[in-house]
Amino acid sequence: MSTRHALTVAIAQINPMVGDFAGNLEIAKDAFQKAGEQQAQLVVFPELSVCGYYPGDLLNESAFIRKAYEALAELTAFSTQFPGITAIVGMPKKFTGPGKPLYNALIAVHNGEIIAEYHKQLLPTYNIFDERRHFEPGQQGAVSIEIGGYKVGLMICEDGWNDNADDYPVNPYEALAEIRPDLVVSINASPSNIGKRAQRHQVICGAARRHGLPILYVNQVGGQDSIVFDGASFAVNADGEIAREWPAFQTVIDTLRFAEDGFQTIAQPAEPQVDNDQEFILQHILLGLRDYVRRCGFQQVVVGSSGGIDSALTIAIAAEALGPENVIAITMPSAFSSSGSVSDSQLLCDALGVPLFSYPIKTLVSDFGAQFHSSFTDELRGLSLENLQARLRGTILMAYSNHSGAMVLTTGNKSEISVGYCTLYGDTNGGLGLIGDLYKTEVYRLSAYINQRAGRVIIPEAILTKPPSAELAPDQKDTDSLPPYEVLDEILKLLIEGKQLADHEYQQAHHFVTGYRATAAGEAVYQRIVGMIARNEYKRRQAPPIIRVRPRAFGAGRQMPIAAKH
Repeated sequence: MSTRHALTVAIAQINPMVGDFAGNLEIAKDAFQKAGEQQAQLVVFPELSVCGYYPGDLLNESAFIRKAYEALAELTAFSTQFPGITAIVGMPKKFTGPGKPLYNALIAVHNGEIIAEYHKQLLPTYNIFDERRHFEPGQQGAVSIEIGGYKVGLMICEDGWNDNADDYPVNPYEALAEIRPDLVVSINASPSNIGKRAQRHQVICGAARRHGLPILYVNQVGGQDSIVFDGASFAVNADGEIAREWPAFQTVIDTLRFAEDGFQTIAQPAEPQVDNDQEFILQHILLGLRDYVRRCGFQQVVVGSSGGIDSALTIAIAAEALGPENVIAITMPSAFSSSGSVSDSQLLCDALGVPLFSYPIKTLVSDFGAQFHSSFTDELRGLSLENLQARLRGTILMAYSNHSGAMVLTTGNKSEISVGYCTLYGDTNGGLGLIGDLYKTEVYRLSAYINQRAGRVIIPEAILTKPPSAELAPDQKDTDSLPPYEVLDEILKLLIEGKQLADHEYQQAHHFVTGYRATAAGEAVYQRIVGMIARNEYKRRQAPPIIRVRPRAFGAGRQMPIAAKH
């Protein structure tokens, strides 16, 4: 009969920042301290936790690598204060052979010594990932350590996603299965998006079941540029059933016990998982905005308030993320603005407690037009006049940003950005877009949810029900230039995301678009949208980063040429 006692494991679902070696080290030390208080024998940190994920071309800088090594050395020395704990951390390690100069490494530290090192074998180069740009794949084979009489196998993120051998010729599970560890620990920097949590569970639980391997999946949390990591770490037993899951979008230092018969549930987390789609989207964007503002050194944000749904949702999210005192709204009515442009903005800001300033642009437009005629002997009209208004508003927002130090939030949604229904150096100005990965129909749904969630009217009914309009020309409506958003969004989902959509969403879009294209008029609209997406890549390339919410977002996850014919 075995005399092994249960193994107490601490998961460190932390929020490291790229390049903040001192800050990340303090987070790690704090986690060590809490693991010690909880009498843990093993503490597990996320992938590249020493330097933060993903460093990009900072990995090419020798000073960056030197600091990573210094941080590891300090953490290793610190571990002597907790001789009963083994720590698993992630960091870049040098590689001297032919190929890339670094490994994406997992390091096991115990009582002042490095006791094991594992190198990530599968390096993703799809969607937002480009790890093969910097790292060399680790050698095939399994690595394990012994803790409390248990053999613990080691794995890094993508290594656990190829059990069907669809993407790589190597399946790291096979080597692990040969050495038969009691437990597999996987460290991860797995970005969040709609449907990702369910996808992780399907992949990891399926592999655990097929190979009879209990797996502890530890993921990082936090926003890094346009990417958000949700945490949502979990433990799965050898039968493929989840024994424990930790909350999404929160930092967590917590313990669980592992014994010969699998993970033992001590207590469920105090906070339930975010299962509501709208709440998930909201929490995702809130975390992304908070970390982006904090890490870029801003205190406040400023938003142009048009009285429309996009700016209203942006202001509402910003007020919840940062506090209404740290959000400034500016209404900038022109000769073509409706009365609701100002009054609805005021209702919104009153409901949120956000200050609203007015900066009318009618005189500026008139003076610009007069000078334009004087200089070029021609009238400013049509698209030039429309875009002038947007660019004047962008200039006012940037002037206020320079004056106050508040960062401008751009307010474009994915539908408009897709087809170029936006003005460069105008409404595309800003440091970050909160809703740039939400289609217009999703903007309406999330706005309605915010009211429902609050139990009161935050976003006025008039904003929710008025026909969308840029208000840059008399009686202008979005449908003057675009098909209804209920039509446009289904076409865009199919063209931009396609099979990366959830199955039910793909089937819905495919069925709708197939029927829509069955008529000559529908086919003509479809082809026009195809052309608009292609022609407006130059705008998207110059627009600010957006918080990625969906599986395929504009930015690093969709790399398309500007000058191309297709």
